[in-house]
Amino acid sequence: MCSTYAVSSSNQVTVIGEITSAPVFDHMVLGEGFYRMELSCPRFSGYQDTIPVTVPGRLVDIKEMTEGRTVCIRGRFQSHNRHDPDKTRLVLSVFAKEIGLMEGAWQDLATNNQIFLDGYVCRIPVYRKTPLGREIADILLAVNRSYNKSDYIPCTVWGRNARYAGALSQGTRVVVRGRIQSRNYEKKLPDGTMEERTAFEVSVHSVEPAEDYRKAVEEG
Repeated sequence: MCSTYAVSSSNQVTVIGEITSAPVFDHMVLGEGFYRMELSCPRFSGYQDTIPVTVPGRLVDIKEMTEGRTVCIRGRFQSHNRHDPDKTRLVLSVFAKEIGLMEGAWQDLATNNQIFLDGYVCRIPVYRKTPLGREIADILLAVNRSYNKSDYIPCTVWGRNARYAGALSQGTRVVVRGRIQSRNYEKKLPDGTMEERTAFEVSVHSVEPAEDYRKAVEEG
């Protein structure tokens, strides 16, 4: 069984789901192979989020990671730039630090997909309302990691939290909690054809100043 995430670092993810795309070799770094696979994590609404995962070959026997198996993965939500012929694209995936096979489906949908981020607002937030009046704010967080690198994580904030997030200044440090979600959309290409794509983002449940969070932790 996989425990829920610990907030001991600035980027912590726990996802529990069914393998829908078995691992395939992706790249090699310093003699170690890395694999890509996809998990399906259900929401309370019944929608299934598709979550891409990068798995270091040393963690598991890749042959055991077959479609239909339920796994628990703990790690971080990372980003890198992919240079396509026409543009540079931000690619997101969960980088696995721990992985375990589970028996049967995971029934607790409140804990099957959790993320904690401590980062900096690196772009002016965009606040808007839906046609039905629901408030939304989009923020892009820069989350530091080792070797002077950062992960850039798009986040969507809802309701009263959206009003707060929409007023944040660029450079503000905040802590967010939520879940990773996928969203399908159609992209119009230069030749006029439409291509179906999937975007990944964090659906934020709570957002607060990092200073307030740190004080609360220190006070116990």
